[in-house]
Amino acid sequence: MKLFSHAAAAAILLFAVGCNEPAKKAAPAKADAKKADADKPALKADKGVDVATKTIKIGVLNDESGPAATIGKPYALGKRILAAQVNAGKSGLLPAGWKIELVEKDHGYNPGKSEQAFKEIKDQVLFIGTSFGTPNTLPLRPFLKQDNVVAYPASLSSQMAEFAHTPPAGPNYSVEARRAMDWVVEAAGGADKVKAGIVYQQDDYGKDGHAGWKQAAAQHKVTIASEQTVAPGQKDFTAVITALKGAGATHVLLTVLPSSTGPLLGTAAKMKFGPTWIGNTPAWIDPFFAHPKLPAPVFANFHLVQGGPFFGEEVKGMPGFLKAFKAHSGGARPDSYTLLSYGQGRVALEAARKAIEAGDISRAGYVKALQGIKGYDAGGLFQPVDYTKVPYVVSTKTRVLKPDFEKKTWTTVAPYADPKAAPAAPPTKPVAATGQPG
Repeated sequence: MKLFSHAAAAAILLFAVGCNEPAKKAAPAKADAKKADADKPALKADKGVDVATKTIKIGVLNDESGPAATIGKPYALGKRILAAQVNAGKSGLLPAGWKIELVEKDHGYNPGKSEQAFKEIKDQVLFIGTSFGTPNTLPLRPFLKQDNVVAYPASLSSQMAEFAHTPPAGPNYSVEARRAMDWVVEAAGGADKVKAGIVYQQDDYGKDGHAGWKQAAAQHKVTIASEQTVAPGQKDFTAVITALKGAGATHVLLTVLPSSTGPLLGTAAKMKFGPTWIGNTPAWIDPFFAHPKLPAPVFANFHLVQGGPFFGEEVKGMPGFLKAFKAHSGGARPDSYTLLSYGQGRVALEAARKAIEAGDISRAGYVKALQGIKGYDAGGLFQPVDYTKVPYVVSTKTRVLKPDFEKKTWTTVAPYADPKAAPAAPPTKPVAATGQPG
């Protein structure tokens, strides 16, 4: 028995020694791995990035107190939701451990205040996650170029796409207008059945849509019966509707803001003028679905042309957004501008992720990473985008939607498609800022 015990003990000892052998061999491997990590070049970074704490500071120039605050507030929320989602961890949107800090300023839709706010924060941030409105972004262009700072505009103006440091989020207003005309001609049964009209703002947004509408009209040989402009702060639209009605306009493009859309449609209803209305993206706000002074019949003939998803649409990436919205919106009302801002922010973070993984999150490295993005769709949240060429042609497909007031959502009446008409020639010089959003 003792002999067995001694033999067993010896066997156990040998087994234990054998089990320890791999551990002894693994130790040099771990040391080699640590040495390899130490030999890796340090992550290159400059302003707005703290490599030690893995923090990226992002500037945000909002309008939460000015004439476009009804859009600016939900737009601002989109970036805050995204930041909260990343900072909560395990989002997968940035490499593990990285977080975001927003540096926000409210310029009240004032170009001068926008420039001042940019100068105050430019040395603190890697890039500007939102620069709200074209008139507030155009004056920043020389400074953006000088400091090599990307500013993501809350604007679909063609002028944004012309400049390397202001990458737009989707198809521009001219593309929308040209796609709208394609649908108008098809839905009416031919160009000879269309007498087109347009109401547009006298700013870069309005002129962008106006140029696209006229270009497409020429392509289809459609008569432009009436062209009406609206002034900043205009309250009375009787003369506008009178002119459209007198010209016999059957299909009218609205390249205006929501503050004009409601009164225009309300005045038309009172004057018994009922053409088919088509709005560019900024002509609509989701609160119209429950507006106390604008009943659903006012919008009976209204349509919207745009290039992105609507809130709650059944697309692959929507569940992830809705989960983040529920967790981090603070109980806010659903709004498509929150979704648009969030989607734009996903592009910005994709560029940051690519830059970090490439070992260079400096401003130069960030621009390089952004201009390497092609086919990105945020997991199916929006159409694939392309930032590989300047002027940017991010996307050219838009569609036509009709509001469903009973369900407070949208019905697609014309699918995503490229416009048939070629783009209008770009303006020879930027249009002067008028203080109107776009």
